[in-house]
Amino acid sequence: MKTYVVEHLDPECGPWSTLEYITIAKESTDAGAAFCLSSAPIDLDIPDSVKAVRGFNIDHRSVEDVYQDRKDRVCLLDPAAKEELKPADAHDFDIFVFGGILGDDPPRDRTSELRKKGFTGRRLGPVQMTTDTAVRVTRIVIQGQTALKEIPYIDYPEIGIDEHESTEMPFRYVEDGDGKPVMPEGMIELIKKDSEKGFGELL
Repeated sequence: MKTYVVEHLDPECGPWSTLEYITIAKESTDAGAAFCLSSAPIDLDIPDSVKAVRGFNIDHRSVEDVYQDRKDRVCLLDPAAKEELKPADAHDFDIFVFGGILGDDPPRDRTSELRKKGFTGRRLGPVQMTTDTAVRVTRIVIQGQTALKEIPYIDYPEIGIDEHESTEMPFRYVEDGDGKPVMPEGMIELIKKDSEKGFGELL
């Protein structure tokens, strides 16, 4: 079984992350894979809507501790990695870790920390993705055996706020069959509701 691990160091679980985690848990379960939040603070308040989702797991231990005996089977999704993720990596890795810049002030580059500890890295391309998109793309490559370049993407889509205003999302998304970006259920409504606040307050 493949496992997708998101490092969550932030003391809170905001509305953006809530929708992403619900989506990752559902999609991972449907694909016969596991999903886990790791390094989560002991006092992290996880919304009931996330806890109730089948396939959601949380571990307060770090990736280093959880997988210390399987380090060679762990793949770190790292924008600075020299190699791109490819379908053949399914034979070499079982655990896929998404770190990112999380939690602390100043921001703590968790991916860099894990890189320095010797975890093997792979990158997903040059354009930043949301966490759920990064997991989705990894799953398509690894479990769907589809090359990165063969996945249809939409970069920086514009989301209509009202009849006169729209906002550009600064991310890459997977394109659905109707030419629209794949987003968590409720995300567009959240973006519209909080567009005036800026994305920093949504995360």
